[in-house]
Amino acid sequence: MSRKLKSLALLGSLLSCVVGGHAGAEELKMISKVEIPGAALDSFDISYVDQKTNRYYVADRSNKSVDIIDGTSGAFVGRVPGFVGLPKDKDTDLAGPNGVLVIGNELWAGDGDSSVKVIDLKTEKIVDTIHTGGKKRADEMAYDPKHHIFLVANDADDPPFVTLISTQPGHKILKKVVINDATDGIEQPIYYAPKSIFLMSVPELKGDKSTGGIALIDPLKGEVTGVMKVPDCAPAGLARGPGHNLVVGCSAGGKESKLTPVTLVVNGDSGAVVATIPDIGTADEVAYSAKNGQYYITGRKMPNGSVLGVIDAKTNTLIQSIPTGGDAHSVAASDVNGHVFVPLPKTGGPCGGCIGAFSIQ
Repeated sequence: MSRKLKSLALLGSLLSCVVGGHAGAEELKMISKVEIPGAALDSFDISYVDQKTNRYYVADRSNKSVDIIDGTSGAFVGRVPGFVGLPKDKDTDLAGPNGVLVIGNELWAGDGDSSVKVIDLKTEKIVDTIHTGGKKRADEMAYDPKHHIFLVANDADDPPFVTLISTQPGHKILKKVVINDATDGIEQPIYYAPKSIFLMSVPELKGDKSTGGIALIDPLKGEVTGVMKVPDCAPAGLARGPGHNLVVGCSAGGKESKLTPVTLVVNGDSGAVVATIPDIGTADEVAYSAKNGQYYITGRKMPNGSVLGVIDAKTNTLIQSIPTGGDAHSVAASDVNGHVFVPLPKTGGPCGGCIGAFSIQ
């Protein structure tokens, strides 16, 4: 290929990765691919960065473990086995690990047998197993540091429910909260400090596929105290951005959905829509980087294939849509160095199963 044609090809490749970009926007670029030992990384779930240690954790179902990555060097540093993995029939409702979250010197991880495994990060060993009493996976989770209460969602049970657990020694189960109005499961929760409550994405309310919401769960009362309705979105991912803004990763827009791909920014106090961002949706996990000033959206079922959407959190505009391939549905960001981590599956991915590390250049 001639030098001119190579230049044109490179330009076309760059343009294909930027949607809605504007002058001066800082672009996210892949800086490395972290190789994962053992079975090829193909089935995975939630990932999480511990901002105190800058270590990245990913629920690796392919290896029945939680993998640990150094968020600074990008090196694989270890894994914690002891999870059920992906069943032979590939039923992810019974798979594990799922949600992962660091609390102090412990890693809490949901498993496919409806249990939560507590891992001592000094020894990298499971030191406690807490059974939530469900029939299917214990999945997404959040932590209330004010009251030392952990929330885990049994999103695949019918009806779905959350379990509130004390993180104090003994790990007492405090309350089971059934979400009866959630007729298509429940999704990513967060702890919302301004109101000292948990917020949880609910894709569908009372059988209405066009209306989902954000459930408000009081950690002390152990009950749902309200629901902020979110129309035409099917909320899945949820993360807190600057101020009182929340980014809602809408699962709307997939092949089975009659809704169009969209991402919303809403006010965490009132639920009022602050911004509607088109051309990026079909989301699962989402993340926010205060260091980069960006939201990250895992658009895993976009019409032209899976992408990582990059949204400027100041202007609430989509500035990039980076092809990821396969069922890339997990993302986490480091506020230590601004690196963004995305597991890239063997099936349909660009690397045969690895962790893509991205950075603003």
